Parts: sequence; C-alpha cells; structure tokens
Amino acid sequence: MTRTRTNPAQPITPGAAARYWRATRARDPRADGTFVLAVRSTHIYCRPSCPARRPLRRNVTFFRTREEAERQGYRPCLRCRPNEISGPVGLVQRAVDLLAQSTDESLRLRQLAQTLGATQSTLRRAFLQVTGLKPRELAEALRLKRFKALMRAGKSITDALYETGYGSSSRVYERSNAQLGMTPATYRKGGLGMKLGYTIAKSPLGKVLVAATERGVSAVYLGDDESKLVAELGEEYPRAEIAAASNGFERWVKEVLSRVEGQPPHFELPLDLQATAFQRRVWKELQRIPRGRTRTYAQVARSLGQPKAVRAVARACATNPVSIVVPCHRVIREDGALAGYRWGLSRKEQLLASERSAT
Repeated sequence: MTRTRTNPAQPITPGAAARYWRATRARDPRADGTFVLAVRSTHIYCRPSCPARRPLRRNVTFFRTREEAERQGYRPCLRCRPNEISGPVGLVQRAVDLLAQSTDESLRLRQLAQTLGATQSTLRRAFLQVTGLKPRELAEALRLKRFKALMRAGKSITDALYETGYGSSSRVYERSNAQLGMTPATYRKGGLGMKLGYTIAKSPLGKVLVAATERGVSAVYLGDDESKLVAELGEEYPRAEIAAASNGFERWVKEVLSRVEGQPPHFELPLDLQATAFQRRVWKELQRIPRGRTRTYAQVARSLGQPKAVRAVARACATNPVSIVVPCHRVIREDGALAGYRWGLSRKEQLLASERSAT
C-alpha cells in the first residue's frame, strides 16, 4: 500500500518574495514553473511571464505551486493559463506521454522531435533542463518501469519483454543488476529468493531502520513507528525474504548511528541500491558535500555539469533510499529554506545542527 505524504507549504521568505517580484516585473519566462503570483483584488493567479497588465505590488502574494494558490481560493488566469503545462516542461511532458505508449525500442530522437513539431536540439535541451536526462535515457527508464509493472502483475518474462518492446532478453538482463537490483526472474516473483535483513535502533532522531543484503546497505529509514518502517521496506519486495537481522552487519548499523549523531565517517559503507545512472551521479555528488555544510539544488546541478537540471536533482534527493549515508539533508533551497525532507524538516534541521556542532 502506497502512503501519500502531504507536506505543508513553506512560507515565502522576504528575500524570495523580492526575487519573485523582480522576475514578475521582467516577465521572465525562465521563472515560469518556479512560482505563481496571485492578485488579491481579482483572486486570479498568473505565471511570472503573464502578458496582462502588471498588478500593484501591494496586491500581490506569491505561491510556489498553483495547487497552493488554488487551495487559497485563487483561479487561474485565462490569458497565461498557469494551470496548463507549456514551454520546456510541456514539451517534455508530451514526449513522455509518447514514450510511455511506445513499444518501439528503436524510436529515434529525430522521429520523436518530428512528431512533437520540435527540432532535435530543442527537444534535447528541454529534456536536460527538466529531467537532467537524455531522451534515450528516459525512454529506457520508462520501458523498464513498464517491464517491472508487468512482471509484478504476474506476466511471464517473455510476455513482458514482448509487450515493452525489448528486442531481446539480453537487453534487459544487461540492466537488471543496476536498475532492478536483481535478475528479472527474481523481480517477477516480488523479490522471491532475495534475502534482505534489517535492524531497528534508537537514535536522537527517533527510530532508525537499516536494511541490507549481503552486498551492502539498501535502506536507511527514519521514523517513530517501527511497524510503519518495516511496512515501507516490504512494499517494494512483497515476496522477498525480509527478516530482522540479529547479526551480520552490526558494524554497518553502528556506522549509520554514528553519522546520525553528526560524527565523521569511519569507513565507506558498501551500498546495494536500485537507481538510474542520473540518480547515482546525484547521490555520489551529495556524498562530496562536507559535513556541517550545505549546498543548494542549483549548486549540485552545476557541479554535475547540468545547471538546468535543478528539478531532476531535487527528485533524486527525494527518492534517496539511504538517508544519512547519502546526505540529502545537506541540500537546501536557493533562498536558504530547508525545503522538503522525506523524514520531516525537524529531523533535517537536527541533523544539520548535529553535524555543525561536531565539526
């Protein structure tokens, strides 16, 4: 069962509001999608680039998402249509829709661009800006996602290969260890035969669940309810052999707990993770952030050589399965706000404080 987490909206700081107003005055299209402005006198919200007459500053309030504006009773502008996807985001969304429906493994960038009425260079730039991936990389990720879903639904490996357009079984087996974490046959069985041990320990942040295979650590979860932590671990592999581990990786657990308290790493923990190539690059970059320091999502994107992949970096942080070990808590918003954290902003704040005091 999938759990939906609803995070409360973070307040707009005065510094962020000043930047948002500058972008609004300039009608900067690059700011579209990063926030919306709402006009109190009309109860309408717009994109920063809206061509309509600019409202008075005293009548304007800002929201990071259109959903936040709509929850406060604002309606979308009929001129700039901020509730509709456009620009690079819209182009990528249309491309993703096509790729999600395609079973053609040989689909070329040229064909995709022609179908969308865009040039190849425009489409490639849009993909890198929005997702941080090349079209081919995203197409492969979508195909593998469909393959996984079909096997989880009980399809045979042969049928799943055929329906997702893999030209041969070798293509998916080549990627299985890196992206499935196991062979397709094992994944089809919901992790049947996979041995995953876990232990739950107390820490200053509450309960810490550490799970691992014989190859390395696969999950580090934080929370207050042990049963919920174990349930989350079992959601991905409903038929894996998951059991409390009384021994076998005590040294790894001790190292995780030490890092929770802000202490420096004593050794490099081995990891056994399922991830895309881009996620692995982001997580590796996060491990380079010095203890007690922070980086913004934009800084991480620039360090990867993909300055426009800010959102993709944020998504990779949000899907990090090994908190603490891959220190996604060290990444913050451009305006200095802590931003979201899967395990709660109070834990993120406490982690940063512990690292600073121990440095």
